[in-house]
Amino acid sequence: MNRRSAPEPAGLQAVLFDMDGTLVDTERLWRRAVEEEARGLGLTLTDADLAFVLGRAIGACAEHLSARAAGRARPERLADSLERRFTELVEGRVEPLPGARELLAALRAAGVPTALVSASPRPVVDTVLDVLGRRNFTTSVAEGETPRTKPFPDPYRAALAGLGADPARCVAVEDTPTGVASAEAAGCAVLAVPSYVPLPPAPRRKVVRTLLEVDPALLRRLAAVP
Repeated sequence: MNRRSAPEPAGLQAVLFDMDGTLVDTERLWRRAVEEEARGLGLTLTDADLAFVLGRAIGACAEHLSARAAGRARPERLADSLERRFTELVEGRVEPLPGARELLAALRAAGVPTALVSASPRPVVDTVLDVLGRRNFTTSVAEGETPRTKPFPDPYRAALAGLGADPARCVAVEDTPTGVASAEAAGCAVLAVPSYVPLPPAPRRKVVRTLLEVDPALLRRLAAVP
């Protein structure tokens, strides 16, 4: 597939990317951090916990663990510990997922603005920006920089405002139900690349297995779907 094409028509205004599990292989690192924290509380994570772990902000996950541990640890302490664990893992082991670098390069060559929209804290986001190349992103939004985080639309709305883009002409790339809900509530079309939890197709939502299947032309067609 030739990703370096001529500049895209005005139909596609911008592409907004989730980070963990979408562009970089950090979802497994986040899950590992949560599992380690849970073990320290005498807990074992199950599939039922995934909805409270994947795609969620650190504070929300900490509150879930605290509730499961019957309040034996305060959410604030758990959140601090989770952030430290996750940041350390990301700094040492972050890797782009297949197709991520190529797609970002193709969008940059096509003149399509991009944003990184994450539920991870700013130190983690900055580490990933350095790995992927800051020049590949027009703007970024991290956890704590909007009144609410995913699944609410606030992070995507903030990124759209920073881009000066119309959500109806933008595509968000996401890997979790939480992120998809956030992007769709903000009015974006969605390209879903599921990580651990299956995601079904829906109006203005296309599901693919990997970013290797994606190029600017596909994103342009998705943005044009009414």
